[in-house]
Order: sequence, then C-alpha cells, then structure tokens
Amino acid sequence: MRFQDQIALVTGGGKGIGRVIALRLASDGARVAVTGRHQADLDETAALIQKQGGRGIAIAADVGDEKQINELFDGVRRQLGPIRILVNNAGIAGPTAPVAQMSRASWDGVLAVNLTGPMLCCRAALPDMLAQGGGKIINIGSVAGKRAYALRSPYAVTKWGLIGFTMTLAQEVGANSIQVNIVNPGPVAGERLRRVIEDRARELGQPAKAVESFYLEGTALKRFVTPEDVAATVAFLASSEADNITGQSIDVSAGHGL
Repeated sequence: MRFQDQIALVTGGGKGIGRVIALRLASDGARVAVTGRHQADLDETAALIQKQGGRGIAIAADVGDEKQINELFDGVRRQLGPIRILVNNAGIAGPTAPVAQMSRASWDGVLAVNLTGPMLCCRAALPDMLAQGGGKIINIGSVAGKRAYALRSPYAVTKWGLIGFTMTLAQEVGANSIQVNIVNPGPVAGERLRRVIEDRARELGQPAKAVESFYLEGTALKRFVTPEDVAATVAFLASSEADNITGQSIDVSAGHGL
C-alpha cells in the first residue's frame, strides 16, 4: 500500500487509460478523485474503486475551464484532503485533417484541453504540494509529441508542448521535492484507438485494416500497448521509488518509431 492515505486526482478518469490509472492508484492505497466531462462515467469509476475496497469520488469538470478547475480542487480538498498526486490524463484526439482544412475552433479546442488544462491543474495543485513538502505530477503525453504526425497537427502540437511544460515545471519546483514527469504512450488498444484508426482511414480513403497495420507495424514489438502498461508506469513515478526521477519523458510505446 505505497500510497496509503495519499490523495490523488486523475483527470480524464471516467474511462480508458484514466480509469485504469485511478484503479491502480487506489489499489495501492490512495484516496482517488476522478474528473472529466461525463458524470456517469466518473461515477462508474468511483464505484469500481469502492468495490475493490478503496475510497473514490467523482467530480465533473472541464479541465480547460479555469473556474471549473478551481471549484474541482476545492471540492477534492473538502471531501478527501490536500492533493499529493496529480495525473493529468484528460485529452481529446481532435480532428483528423490537413492544416489547410483546419478550423480555428478545432485547433483552439484541442489546445484548451490538452495543454492549457494540465497547466491549470498543476497551478491549482501546487499549493497543496508545497504545503506538504512534496508531491508527484505525472502528465500523460504521447509518442505523437516526439515526431511528425500528419493530419493530426493540433494533437501533436499539444503533446510536444506538454513535454516542454513538464521539463520546465520540473525545474521550477524541484527544490520543493516535487517531481514532474511525462509518460508517452504509443498506440493503446481500446475504443480511442479504434476511433483514431477509423477517422484516419476515412480521411485517407483507405481500409481501416490497412491503417491499423500502419500503427501496429510502427512498433518494434508488433503489438499495441495496454492501459495497464501505462498505469504501471504512472504508479511507479508516483511512488517513493521514483523520488529522484524528474523532468523525464518516458515512452511506454512497444518501441513505437524505433
């Protein structure tokens, strides 16, 4: 129970990777708050945490909305206590389209959730971590933040930016024993990847199977990552075993892009 009585907040915790991360932290003793836009999904995650014997709460919020973020953090403090672990997992895939056809609204929407959201959450969590003499911030990026990604420019830009934000924040708060790292998944099996493949296939006029092979063949291990793979790395970085790891960009990608 390496997170016994520690308070963790996982954004985008209603399903997918975020839900698995929340369950993993709770299984190690953390009291976990999950947030996202859909209350029903969040409630289901909280119920799963409670079913496995943990303490979980669900508070809906849009991470790109500053007022909602401030209310979210106030609610977590009231119900659970000061936050020690923050996992910025919330993110949207955004459009699949060339820049020549990109709308400003689509661009701004992805940046608001994927890049401004983590900044707002970090800013809101830091007072708790400073008061406790330490904390853990784990951002969830993507291997898309390390290479060109045609037809997905806003998504790629936010993940590139999140790596830079992680490194900069790690330097700013390191003297306060706060570690900040980013985990970059490769293609993760699940509903999100299925939608990404379908959207790309439609844009390119190719069969979905061909696009799936494009992603799969891009990995050295010739397999997709699982949400559990990502959650295990997050749990390690959130633990005392990783107290001297900060400012790092860690790929969990099955060797994607090697």
